[in-house]
Amino acid sequence: MFDQFSRNIYRNHPKAFAYDPLALALAQTAVTVNADHELDIEQRAFLYMPYMHSESLMIHAVAVGLFSLPGMEANLEFELRHKKIIDRFDRYPHRNAILGRTSTPEEIDFLKTAGASF
Repeated sequence: MFDQFSRNIYRNHPKAFAYDPLALALAQTAVTVNADHELDIEQRAFLYMPYMHSESLMIHAVAVGLFSLPGMEANLEFELRHKKIIDRFDRYPHRNAILGRTSTPEEIDFLKTAGASF
């Protein structure tokens, strides 16, 4: 809830990402205690979203493993697209303007490409 609700309630505002650390911490706790295994595939995908939305390379390494579980193939492809951006920029350039971050020339060029933003 903290991951998805804040993104939609506060769309195009810095608060959209304000709950990311809490959402990730809760998801990590659920994974640590294997609570994710009590969920069906759709529920797991929702639980794992904070990993996908993280701007941490280490978190994305874990996310790839989580989204590699059987039944998560479509989500894995989406995670790999996210990870590719983090691997390249160490952050999501499409958040820069909202968060008041200065974009690099490479990020500006990237944002001009089709499908650069999610």
